[in-house]
Amino acid sequence: MSVNKATIIGRLAQDPELKYTQNGNAVVNFTLVTNERYKTKQGDMKEEAQFHKCFAWGKTAELIGEYLSKGRETYIEGKIKNRSYEKDDIKRYVTEIEVQQVQFLGGKGDNNKTDDVPF
Repeated sequence: MSVNKATIIGRLAQDPELKYTQNGNAVVNFTLVTNERYKTKQGDMKEEAQFHKCFAWGKTAELIGEYLSKGRETYIEGKIKNRSYEKDDIKRYVTEIEVQQVQFLGGKGDNNKTDDVPF
């Protein structure tokens, strides 16, 4: 048995980038940022940011493109995907999350409200 599932709550690092394929399928790319706070051995508090590349297809992509913007808190569930590509004759590797479920957290001006989004 195997499971490939990612669950993240974070904030958008920038506005989502919504595009359409030649076949008319919607795809959106965005980055979620999570912060981890911890205490060092010296007793100092540190904070580290992790950036998670994400993408979604179809109606989910269109809703993300319409309702989300930079700084918005969001909950996502999806699958971890790895891919490679070549740029300048160098093979590069990318790990991304294919979003299957999304919940928009906090309103545009209020981080404690949940928006009603038509899913």
